[in-house]
Amino acid sequence: MTEIPHGLIKGVVLKRHDWTDRLFSLFVEAPINAYQAGQFTKLALLNDKGDWVRRAYSIVNTPEHIEGRERMEFLIIADQKGELSPCLQKLNSGDEIFVGKDASGFMTIDEVPKNADDFWLLSTGTAIGPFISILETPELEIRFKNFVLVHAVRTESELIYQQRIEQLSKRYNKRFHYVPIVSREYVSGALCGRIPSLLLNGELEKRAKLQLNKATSFLYICGNPNMVKDTSDALKELGFEKHLRRKLGQFSSENYW
Repeated sequence: MTEIPHGLIKGVVLKRHDWTDRLFSLFVEAPINAYQAGQFTKLALLNDKGDWVRRAYSIVNTPEHIEGRERMEFLIIADQKGELSPCLQKLNSGDEIFVGKDASGFMTIDEVPKNADDFWLLSTGTAIGPFISILETPELEIRFKNFVLVHAVRTESELIYQQRIEQLSKRYNKRFHYVPIVSREYVSGALCGRIPSLLLNGELEKRAKLQLNKATSFLYICGNPNMVKDTSDALKELGFEKHLRRKLGQFSSENYW
């Protein structure tokens, strides 16, 4: 048996759920260390050449969820040109997988400035995963007054987690605003376009029924690098500043690619 690299531990696949022909959730059990909602860790496999192939994926569930923090969900898009994701898509219950023992990432509730009342979460594709984790955190409703979850995808079939979003809507009631965006087909109830443009023309605020406010709003941006850059530029154009530990701002971001 090839020696397991430092930082990885052995886990087992509990099940795989296919959302579309490329989009799937992998449920894994592994004794990783404590983590926070919104963080990510690595998944790894040995390839046919005996080399380790690994990549970071966000943990979709909160560590406090009912099945315990060692049971985790990862939302993955299979890239047929990729080395790892097509192999992950072939895994089934009982298969061996390797997981990073320590989670990483600063896109957590603790990093949000204490003065923020309105929590905006802007995502594309699989980047909705860490935001579901954050929104399902116990007692989050005490921390913020309003929540906006924006999910931009290409087709309606990629608007996943509808049942969990409905549960969030019931939990937060009128304080929760879900804004789906579909770019390649018309979907009733969804916006069409790109997040940066919808920010600049005011359509995003209109659909969310909540105004962005530099004094009370904080935004997390997570998705493909182009969206993250363009959305950051749009927010700067609107007068918002990037949040840094040494200098408080109104938005922070994480590339998810």
